[in-house]
Amino acid sequence: MVLRSSVLLFIICVLVSCNQRKKQFDDSQVFRYNEHSNITSLDPAFSKDQRNIWAVNQLFNGLVQLDDSLHVKPDIAKRWEISNDGAEYTFFLRDDVYFHKHEQFGETKTRKVKAQDFTYSFNRLLDDNVASPGRWVLQNVKAFEALNDSVFQIQLNKPFPPFLGLLSMKYCSVVPKEIVSFYGKEFRSNPIGTGPFKFKLWVENTKLVLRKNNNYFEKDAKGNQLPYLEAVAITFLPDKQSEFLQFVQGNLDFMKSLDASYKDEILSTSGSLVDSYKDKINMQKASYLNTEYLGFFLEGKDDNPVQSKLIRQAMNYGFDRRKMMTFLRNNIGTPANHGFIPKGLPSFNAQVGYNYSPEKAKSLVKEYKTNTGKSEVNITITTNSSYLDLCEFIQRELQNIGLTVTVNVIPPSTLRQGKANGKLSIFRASWIADYPDAENYLSLFYSKNFTPNGPNYTHFSNSTYDTLYEESISEVDNLKRYKLYQKMDSILISEAPVIPLYYDEVVRFSQKNVKGLGVNPIDMLSLKRVYKQ
Repeated sequence: MVLRSSVLLFIICVLVSCNQRKKQFDDSQVFRYNEHSNITSLDPAFSKDQRNIWAVNQLFNGLVQLDDSLHVKPDIAKRWEISNDGAEYTFFLRDDVYFHKHEQFGETKTRKVKAQDFTYSFNRLLDDNVASPGRWVLQNVKAFEALNDSVFQIQLNKPFPPFLGLLSMKYCSVVPKEIVSFYGKEFRSNPIGTGPFKFKLWVENTKLVLRKNNNYFEKDAKGNQLPYLEAVAITFLPDKQSEFLQFVQGNLDFMKSLDASYKDEILSTSGSLVDSYKDKINMQKASYLNTEYLGFFLEGKDDNPVQSKLIRQAMNYGFDRRKMMTFLRNNIGTPANHGFIPKGLPSFNAQVGYNYSPEKAKSLVKEYKTNTGKSEVNITITTNSSYLDLCEFIQRELQNIGLTVTVNVIPPSTLRQGKANGKLSIFRASWIADYPDAENYLSLFYSKNFTPNGPNYTHFSNSTYDTLYEESISEVDNLKRYKLYQKMDSILISEAPVIPLYYDEVVRFSQKNVKGLGVNPIDMLSLKRVYKQ
């Protein structure tokens, strides 16, 4: 009771303080959104999930950043040089980047970021005691060091062209040693970074408030200092229907998701806003680096039908992805009639894939039955409740081509475990890119990445594929590397260890007065250029 009273008193004090400063800024300078999954940490070393990543992105910076077209751009590093062999990266830092103010910095209450801060931050990412889920980002790094206060150098074990994209991840943000040492594990709720906003208040499961960093180093094209907003307020309503009601009532400036409970109210089957909302809100759409798919476990029992390429190909041909997207997804997303690499990446291959062909599917099933002597082909698709409608649609379609299909619904955690342990012959899954390079998708099928040592849940193994993969991750010429990626994608389509369902899209809704809100294929939320009219 004492703890609750203290929290209540603290909130009241903050609200009173905000009212006293009301003359300084009003609601038009506060950006409000809801995070229905509670944020677990504001420490960039634990920025694994989107809920954490979005908040951390407002508070911290790294060496490089991505623009909305996924081009690598300077951040704290104003420029960089890459050695001819592609294994050494030298970063030259800006001299005007300062940490957010804190008493632990001494009399000045802040200090300039130095190259040694990146040495500390990267060592912390690798520290077993910290146990960051992001340490894998540096798995190809041989060594790193500060050559002086403004030059930071990284050496790789071997060339890895996607490395700059990896460094844009929030795991690689710079943090100050003296503040992390002061707070220890509580740095998660007392973050001090360099970002456009600084930490103000976090009442877990209730509200998170960030305030403008008046010392932020980035400026817009006209020389105006960023950010434009004075504050960001994040609530934690767990119910998506309640979030939607708050948004349509104007109490939220932004809504990031599309839920089945209201999608038909706000969108037509063609994927556009219905007439009643066109004059009230804005909608933004963009390709999202996420491929939704069904995966086959290829080291199961020999008599399981999915061990046959004939059945896997028949299933790929046997359902209408376009109809599925129109009636079940309101055309949010693109039917995956091509490879596993999604739209939005330059190595996307429109020349391969499976179009709906029920007659072709029937002939493949018939061939399988003839070869095996089986009169009936039984398969089971395992999913969670969120994708039950998609799997039931596929079930009905595949039964029309001669397959007997059962849909098994289990909790998400059980699905993850079964997929990782090879217990499921067919499983629904998705792969969201950690960094903007097709290698991130193709690594799922490299034979040395079999689970539990890697993300190869299907246990797909192909020697030609492996050779191309190993060649691609050392190829520094982008065009040559993209061609290798496309060759690998062609092998995947031919061998069919997966059924690509659709390439997802980012969908964002905002109030009409919100300006400068971009949209990008990794669904990163950047608020430094956002303002409200």
